[in-house]
Amino acid sequence: MYHRVGAASNDWEAKYCVAPERFSAHMHALRDAGMRPCGIAEFVAWMQGQQSLPSGSFVLTFDDGFLGVYEHAAPVLAKLGWPATVFLVSALIGKQDVWCMKENPSGKTYPLLGQAEIGVMRGQGFSFHSHSRTHADLSMLPDDLLRDELEGSRTDLESLLGAPVPYVAYPYGHINDRVLQIAQEAGYEAGFSVQPGFNRPGQSLMKIRRLDVFGTDTAANLLRKVTLGTNDGSWGKMARYYGKQVMGKILGSGGDRK
Repeated sequence: MYHRVGAASNDWEAKYCVAPERFSAHMHALRDAGMRPCGIAEFVAWMQGQQSLPSGSFVLTFDDGFLGVYEHAAPVLAKLGWPATVFLVSALIGKQDVWCMKENPSGKTYPLLGQAEIGVMRGQGFSFHSHSRTHADLSMLPDDLLRDELEGSRTDLESLLGAPVPYVAYPYGHINDRVLQIAQEAGYEAGFSVQPGFNRPGQSLMKIRRLDVFGTDTAANLLRKVTLGTNDGSWGKMARYYGKQVMGKILGSGGDRK
């Protein structure tokens, strides 16, 4: 899960903004490790047990729909021939990330994708789905506003794209049982969370796990995250992981000898 690709102007932005050269390094490191993104529909079909996927498959997503994805990420992905999914804030297409005005210490906002860029990107292998209507915290809304955020966004985007919009990514990752229920009632077939970990066929389609990619993540750090299925890609985390693997084998061997 990526957000903005571009230049960060302060430490707050740097967490969820990946520099263009670093994004390129990430993609090439994943390729060199034998990994390749699949389409989001293929992934959901795999989750439902309806098809298989090659080893090393993953889903590449961008939340919010920043213009920088078009400017910096799309050219890299086009050269690799890789698909990706962008979750759009439907009422703010072609505008700014106004929800960040109170969150960003500088108050600065950044441009979001417009209809023209979305059209070009669709021809390059991008798919587009819902990230609500205004990027509200869905878990805090009364039912009527919650339905408007979810149903309204889906209606907005289907009108814009002329295609079904069956997937949603929850703003801030904030969900509860009520959000999940109304998302399903709104016609979404799968929902993408911010909970890290591995996905497996048969688990809930409304709480699909994703790994956060931070602006501070080097390519090596990202590969460790992917290996561990965690947002902590530190060497310490990797060492503890392999330590447990080794101890498990030692204890298992000891048990066999007995």
